[in-house]
Amino acid sequence: MNTYNLYLFQGLDEPLKQEINQCAKLVTFKKKEPLFCGNELLHYFYIVISGRVKSYQLNLNNAKEQTIFILKSGDMIDTITLLDAKPHDVIYEALEDIQLLKIPIEKVRTWIKNSETFNKKFFPYLASQMRHIEELATDISLHTTAERLVKLLLQNLDSKNPQKYNLLHGLSHSEIAKLIGTVRHVVERHLHHLESEGIMELAHKNILIKNVQKLIDKQS
Repeated sequence: MNTYNLYLFQGLDEPLKQEINQCAKLVTFKKKEPLFCGNELLHYFYIVISGRVKSYQLNLNNAKEQTIFILKSGDMIDTITLLDAKPHDVIYEALEDIQLLKIPIEKVRTWIKNSETFNKKFFPYLASQMRHIEELATDISLHTTAERLVKLLLQNLDSKNPQKYNLLHGLSHSEIAKLIGTVRHVVERHLHHLESEGIMELAHKNILIKNVQKLIDKQS
């Protein structure tokens, strides 16, 4: 199995590449199929090869969801459990048909301990996830839903932001709402307002930005 086309594996030393190919297994899941039953994430580490995976938390009392990440090709699933070896109260859902690389988690911990080239990829990625969580918390605390939506739309256009670039393609308004900590009808109200101002156009589940500068001005 050749995994070298993923950014994470570019620049690794050859023995580590060979070890990854020997121990990794490609697994597939269908859209909406349940992921990671029981304590599976305590034993295996997963990297997204293709498709999108949503990680979220759910309040069982009011059924409210908050999306933490939408993971795409090259993203790692549950770096927290990888580092602390404890169960993590997060739910995962395949937003479309997906392919994942499945690796025994102790192997990955060995690479973190011993491989400088692996760590040059792993720790910057971990830092980007930490920044995302910090940004999510501060956005929900300090900004209105309209401001959070505008920021998300702009980030979705920024090719330098891999966690948000092209993130919204094909997502329902409900899924967009869960990304910014609100509900569908609030997102739809803001989207229709932006559409009425000529800033964007709604087409099924896709959002076409027609005037980027006006959208940027909304953030000022």
